[in-house]
Amino acid sequence: MILILGGTGEARQLAEALTEREVRVVSSLAGRVARPRLPVGEVRVGGFGGPEGLARYLREHGITAVVDATHPFAERIGTNAAKAAELTRTPLLRLARPGWQAGPQDDWYWADDLADAARKLPDLGKRVFLTSGRQGLPAFAHLDDLWFLIRCVDPPEPPLPRHHELLLARGPYEVAAERELLGRVDVLVTKDSGGAQTSAKLTAARELGRPVLLIRRPERPGTEIAETVPEAVEWVLHR
Repeated sequence: MILILGGTGEARQLAEALTEREVRVVSSLAGRVARPRLPVGEVRVGGFGGPEGLARYLREHGITAVVDATHPFAERIGTNAAKAAELTRTPLLRLARPGWQAGPQDDWYWADDLADAARKLPDLGKRVFLTSGRQGLPAFAHLDDLWFLIRCVDPPEPPLPRHHELLLARGPYEVAAERELLGRVDVLVTKDSGGAQTSAKLTAARELGRPVLLIRRPERPGTEIAETVPEAVEWVLHR
C-alpha cells in the first residue's frame, strides 16, 4: 500500500492516477480545512503523533512507500515523514510543485518568513491583500496602521489585524475577479505556493502594477523529488 500525505490538488491527482493503475493507496489529510476536497480511495484524517507515530503507522499498515504531496509550507509533516521513513527504511518521495518565477514586468519582493514579511510590509503600502493562510495571520495582527483584505478558506481565529475585511473563498480563482480585488489595495502578500490554482492573483498584480511580497518556502528535508504527478506515478510504479 502507498501512503500519500495529501491535501493538495497534486495529491488528489496522484491518488486517482494510481487507483486507475490498480495501486492501493491511502491518502492522509491533516484535518485543518473544514470541508476538504477528498481524493479517491481510502482516506484518513488527522495527525500521526509525530515521527514515531507515523513510523508505527507505516509498520502496522504495511506501507511500502510514502509520497509527501503536502503543501510546500507544510514543514512539520515533511520533517516527520523524513524521520519516519528513515526509521522504517521506507522509500519516500517528495512531490513538490515548482515555485513561481517572476517575469520582467513583475514587481516582487521576498521575505524569509511571516515575521519578515510583517516587518517589510509597511514600506510597500497601506492597504494589503493578504492571502498567506489563516494560521499565519497573527504575524500581522500588530500592524494597526494598515488595512487588510484577508482571504482564506475557513474562518480564522484571533488575533487578527485591527483593520480588516474577511473574504472566505477557495480557489481556483479567475484573473478578472483577482484584478477587481487588487484594485482595492496597494500590495499583495502571499506565500510562494507555486502552481496554477492560485496564480491568477500574480497575473492581476502584474497587470495593475501592484507590488507583491512573497514569503519563501521553508527548507524541507532532502529526499527524492518529483515536480509533476506523472513523475510521481512512475516513481511509485517502479517501487
